[in-house]
Amino acid sequence: MTSLPGLAAASSWNRRGTLSLVALSIALATLLLLTFERVRLDVRENFASAVSGTDLVVGARTGPVQLMLYAVFRLGGATHTIRMDSVRAVAQHRAVAWVVPLALGDTHRGFPVLGTTRAYFDHFRYGERQPLALAQGTPFSGDLDGLYGAVLGAEVAQRLQYRLGERIVLAHGSGSLPGSEHADKPFTVVGILARTGTPVDRTVHISLQALEAIHLDWAGGVPMKGLAIPAEQARKFDLEPKQVTAALVGLKGRAAVFNVQRFVNEFEGEPLMAVLPGVALDELWSVVGVGEALLLALSGLVALVSLAGLVATVLAGLNERRRELAVLRAVGAGPRHVMLLLAAEGLLVTLTGVALGALAHLATVVLAGPWVQAQYGVTLNLAAPSASQWQLLAGVLAAGVLASLVPGLRAYRLSLADGLAPRS
Repeated sequence: MTSLPGLAAASSWNRRGTLSLVALSIALATLLLLTFERVRLDVRENFASAVSGTDLVVGARTGPVQLMLYAVFRLGGATHTIRMDSVRAVAQHRAVAWVVPLALGDTHRGFPVLGTTRAYFDHFRYGERQPLALAQGTPFSGDLDGLYGAVLGAEVAQRLQYRLGERIVLAHGSGSLPGSEHADKPFTVVGILARTGTPVDRTVHISLQALEAIHLDWAGGVPMKGLAIPAEQARKFDLEPKQVTAALVGLKGRAAVFNVQRFVNEFEGEPLMAVLPGVALDELWSVVGVGEALLLALSGLVALVSLAGLVATVLAGLNERRRELAVLRAVGAGPRHVMLLLAAEGLLVTLTGVALGALAHLATVVLAGPWVQAQYGVTLNLAAPSASQWQLLAGVLAAGVLASLVPGLRAYRLSLADGLAPRS
């Protein structure tokens, strides 16, 4: 008698038209499961790598999640600013190596504008402590001669098709109100950053002095009536910032992080708060990462539907195969062999579908990865399957085996006489 795997393969090939549709549906389910899991892992990695190499984020006393949202992800707005004198006091702490002040509030065509210093380009890190790199041009000078220089994130430059030397106009706040543009003080694009896959890509960077200059003749969020300070005349004013939104802090040694955090939290000059980026990002992910479970559940539902199709297909053809199975019984196959034969056929179909789905997943990552990176700033890594992906594959195979046992048990109960003389 032919070996059971060979017999199962021959039987499946004989019914390849029907079973190929089942295999394709399992392949689709596998593709969705693996791709959703890869996207989930890589989105989380990109999320966690939005800022690295920064030991503390300092801002007004609100909440860790809110502080990270506007200081790192440029979302929402700060309810309170902090004085620049307080930032300087933190910078003078003996354990502090560097401080980068951040000022937010303005926009350019929907993209946030960040006022900062040249130290931002020297100390800001993302991913595995990767420094910012310029794809074109140079950072803004940070002095009065290059006061109106702007450095664009990669997504800003790509979406708006800006090049070096382009003249751009910033807007106060969201820019949605009439007359909110700082049209009298245009900026020149002096640099374009390389893509990072972080909120940096969606940001327009200018100096703190430039941010002060464009607001010299503004008060209460609106231009002052009867007062208009030309762009060149603004250089004659004191442009040192008095307030900022937040500050990134780097320490000389990680051992002092809690000491400096306590110093900031107990600062007497004004109510401040210092948060550890890693801890705050984990808390933030627990809020915004709820959708990942829903995506995984939906793809799992697709897998169940596919396996249900496998059971239905085998059961539907079982009545037509009763004589075939009876012949097998007549040549010496026991009920157990018949059950194992159908289970082996189901396992073979499931294996084929899983293999096709895994290959389709790899092709999706390779082909769609650059587009996802360009459009959404998320890097899809072509890597060996993660532990969770192996678990998903094992789960699909186990479910396929269990699903195959249903028609196998039905065939097990068919008697030899029933197979040779089926009821009409």
